[in-house]
Amino acid sequence: MTSDSSAPPERSVTDEAVFHHRRRFLAALGFGSAAALGARSAVRAWIERGEVARMRPRAPLAASAHPGYAEAGRPRSAESDVLRYNNFYEFSLRKDRVWREALDFALDPYTLRVDGLVAKPGAIGLEDVERLGLEERVYRFRCVEAWAMTVPWIGLPLARVLERFEPSSEARFVSFHSFHDPSQAPGQREATYPFPYYEALRIDEALHDLTLVVSGAYGKRLAPQNGAPLRLIVPWKYGYKSAKSLVRITLHRERPRTFWNDLEPDEYSWESNVNPLVPHPRWSQAREVLLSNGEQVPTREFNGYAAEVASLYA
Repeated sequence: MTSDSSAPPERSVTDEAVFHHRRRFLAALGFGSAAALGARSAVRAWIERGEVARMRPRAPLAASAHPGYAEAGRPRSAESDVLRYNNFYEFSLRKDRVWREALDFALDPYTLRVDGLVAKPGAIGLEDVERLGLEERVYRFRCVEAWAMTVPWIGLPLARVLERFEPSSEARFVSFHSFHDPSQAPGQREATYPFPYYEALRIDEALHDLTLVVSGAYGKRLAPQNGAPLRLIVPWKYGYKSAKSLVRITLHRERPRTFWNDLEPDEYSWESNVNPLVPHPRWSQAREVLLSNGEQVPTREFNGYAAEVASLYA
């Protein structure tokens, strides 16, 4: 799955397995239920450092901090969690295995094609995108599964990229297409889902200043499991709208289809704005769990970005 979303049964199994694995590991080292919290935290940190060390080094990526999004009103998620907790069905259905399956993934040489209702269809390379001016923005990220992250993304408004191709005044929608390379992605070889992944936004959503094309996080280029080399971030929508590993963007007159809305229209709406008052058919969206510390907090309308985007839906 290209998005950061999946069905709760899989989520629950994965989380329970990880929980019991840690409990068994701690018990083997002699830490019982009464062991000090600090000791358990130290062991967990040691495990995480070892796993992160196995990942390919990522190049530093310089960006100016956007003053309006220097913080998100809650703690940032640990980089190790963001690197190891991923929904990316192209590689694995298990969150804790995605990074392992994606270790050697690369799209090289890489270009992003932009076509459809534009005056100048064509392609743009990663470095050319980044030369348009990178910013670091700390955004809240909300998965449809009701877990949440806070990430310092590095990217730029999608509008700045699209203007290079001169969108037509007739364009009303924008679709996003992810990579398709079964030789690198085990999930694509299994044909469980109709890959490649595809998503879409209205043109006003796509051109909104909050909508980013992202090539980095935590001061470095994106890791494969997080959507390298370029991904979308739409912070007021559920995570599956933020398609990963983009290779093509197309502008349309008519509304294009989207991946999860095609597969499960009763569970995944086309619009998919974060809304605590509208439950998923199988669970509530009123609260969310922070990946940074496991705290449960109330879900905010539009993921806390109502002041910026509510007018789009007036």
